[in-house]
Amino acid sequence: MIVVKVSPAGIKMQGHACRSVNGQDIVCSAISALTCNLINSLEELTDNRIRAETASGKTVIEWDGLDEKGKLLVNSWFLGLASINQKYNCIKFG
Repeated sequence: MIVVKVSPAGIKMQGHACRSVNGQDIVCSAISALTCNLINSLEELTDNRIRAETASGKTVIEWDGLDEKGKLLVNSWFLGLASINQKYNCIKFG
């Protein structure tokens, strides 16, 4: 189970989808790809200043505030996670 906490100051994610063996879990890979894309997009496509830290099974993204572009990117990321969760029921939103 992946636990996702979104607050006005950032995002914290922890855990694994555990749908397959390590390295072959397409659900975990999809969530990781969406999250990496969010980090890259916030850094490259907006003027928002973020701090991101990733490790196996844990990601923390922090910001002091987001402009409209940043909010749109986070909402798009959240929509992607919700779609994955609808099919695989592997994310707990907190």
